[in-house]
Amino acid sequence: MTQRKHFNLGDRVKMKKKHPCGSYIWEITRMGADIKIKCCGCARVVMLPRSKFEKSMVKVEEPPENPS
Repeated sequence: MTQRKHFNLGDRVKMKKKHPCGSYIWEITRMGADIKIKCCGCARVVMLPRSKFEKSMVKVEEPPENPS
C-alpha cells in the first residue's frame, strides 16, 4: 500500500517534470476529482486528474516564514 500525499488548496507543490518556462513549483487553485494548478514561473493554468497529479507531485513546499 502506498502512502497518500497530503495537500490542501493554496499549497505550493513541486512536480517531477519541469515546465517549459523552467519552474518546478505549482500552486493548487482548485481541488476535486480534478486538480487545477498554476505555474509559479509563468502563471499558466493546467487541470489534471487527481490520480495523475498525485503521481507527478514530489512534495509540498514549506511556506516561507513570516517575520511578525
